[in-house]
Amino acid sequence: MKACIVIGKANVGKTLFAVNFAGYLGITSLEIEFTPADGKTYRRTLSQPEALQSLISPNPHHTLGLQRIQIQMPGFKGRKEFALVDTSGLTEDIPEQPLIRRAMAQTLAQVREAAIILHLVDASSVGKLGAVEAMGQVDWQVAQFGGMRDGYAILANKMDLPEAAAGLAQIRQELPGHPIFPISALLRTGFSEVKQFVWRHL
Repeated sequence: MKACIVIGKANVGKTLFAVNFAGYLGITSLEIEFTPADGKTYRRTLSQPEALQSLISPNPHHTLGLQRIQIQMPGFKGRKEFALVDTSGLTEDIPEQPLIRRAMAQTLAQVREAAIILHLVDASSVGKLGAVEAMGQVDWQVAQFGGMRDGYAILANKMDLPEAAAGLAQIRQELPGHPIFPISALLRTGFSEVKQFVWRHL
């Protein structure tokens, strides 16, 4: 089964996007395969409210492993099946905690195998701090690697915040040539374009 990986820095909204995107695609009961960086794989079935409550936190590195959601995506010509893979947040520096380091290594290993890479960037932070300061080396390196792949797209997240419009303009200026979709993972806006992109690359 092809994988669509959701990648980005810590607290950019990856898990919120994954859960709400699954809901947007009509998945009300999420069958999730968890692969912690320090443990064995296990599975849970969560409703949308349960997933939002238990998987999402304002604290960085709440996700310390891979979370695969099985998706049956409806389209004009039937359905396509894929795994939507939520990942651990990446950081600029090498974390002191071994578990976070292992989780980041696990994420980077999955990127090489994914058919589709959805790279979340916090457009509101870029609007406040500027592209170089807000994105940093992590996002630049992901963009450089992803740019060599056909199924790579940047999701400029948090467009519901006031600074995000300026941030989106800077992201487009600094990363020309990449598909860039403005979204709000919280409000589920921009998801239609993301769905079309995913469908084309499955």
